[in-house]
Amino acid sequence: MSQILTGSRSVSKVVNTVQQREGGGFLVRRPFPTQTMLDFDPFLLLDHLGPVHYGPNEAIGAPDHPHRGFETVTYLLDGTWQHKDSKGNSGLIGPGDVQWMTAGSGVIHSEMPEDEFFKTGGLMHGFQLWVNLPKVDKMMRPRYQDIPATQIPEAVTEEGLVKVRVIAGEALGVKAVIDTRTPIFYLHYTIQPGGSIAQPVPANYNAFVYVIDGQGLAGKEERRIKESQMVAFAQDGEDIALAVTADAKAPLNVLLIAGVPLKEQVVRYGPFVMNTEAEIYQAIRDFNSGRFGEIDF
Repeated sequence: MSQILTGSRSVSKVVNTVQQREGGGFLVRRPFPTQTMLDFDPFLLLDHLGPVHYGPNEAIGAPDHPHRGFETVTYLLDGTWQHKDSKGNSGLIGPGDVQWMTAGSGVIHSEMPEDEFFKTGGLMHGFQLWVNLPKVDKMMRPRYQDIPATQIPEAVTEEGLVKVRVIAGEALGVKAVIDTRTPIFYLHYTIQPGGSIAQPVPANYNAFVYVIDGQGLAGKEERRIKESQMVAFAQDGEDIALAVTADAKAPLNVLLIAGVPLKEQVVRYGPFVMNTEAEIYQAIRDFNSGRFGEIDF
């Protein structure tokens, strides 16, 4: 098969996920950070929750916890989450919605199944990406960008074999509505059997693909990829190439994520990500002394 262009980037590494319990005990699939890959500058973590079907009163989430120095990006495919924070913010995230939270100088927040979803149960499926903040922005004022599914731009190729949801960056001629502190691509591609795409990504961006489900081919060498794999790309081409063979039994669903590396020292301790150990100790002191506030509503 030669649907992939010779100018495309090559695959530098394929990482299989490990299972990890988070929050109140829910299971995630995690390609990084693990012993295989600590981070992928400027990205710190990617968790894949589900798909899991909860019965009535079974769903679990992440109760009150702090963050400082980075951003969390929550993208749901199924289910409904409710969030609250120590700044008085609250809201719901449903199927197809995105929440881009910039923790900045510090916030305590909770991410829990929405009350009605908890009562009735149902399918929960989603992702959380952690994006590092540059040193100059680590102590910025916390902020939220809640983008409902109806406002996330989508595009389809002329032959109808490739669809993309543009969460951050640009693809197939459409631009995201989200404002990011670091230049980033966050694209959800669905490629039908026989389809292919070459997504332009600037040469200075680090780029990877996470396979949600299905199987396909990646990179100029047409590396076979499958569900739960993270595929990292070398900086040796002009685009990220993906394709699905015509005889495939199902489409390929992937997250294509890329960003400009910060190339700054990373010191992390649980929910705090700073540039020095002294800044980590300060974050711990600030949290313990109550300077992050509390969720009291």
